Amino acid sequence: MKNAEIRELSDKELAVRIKEEKVALTKLNFTHAVSPLDNPNRLKENKKTIARLLTEQKKRQLANAQ
Repeated sequence: MKNAEIRELSDKELAVRIKEEKVALTKLNFTHAVSPLDNPNRLKENKKTIARLLTEQKKRQLANAQ
């Protein structure tokens, strides 16, 4: 997910997307623990996506506070 796509999301969509990505990461970690993933870079990509979403959420919270 690109930063431009993240900026277009509403606050509610952003929160839902964060929850979905965290659930997906948990499933990927569990799957990887049981048997190796075909592409282990998916874990890394998922973590980066979550970080981007959380960064945008924090940026919006700070902007609303000021």
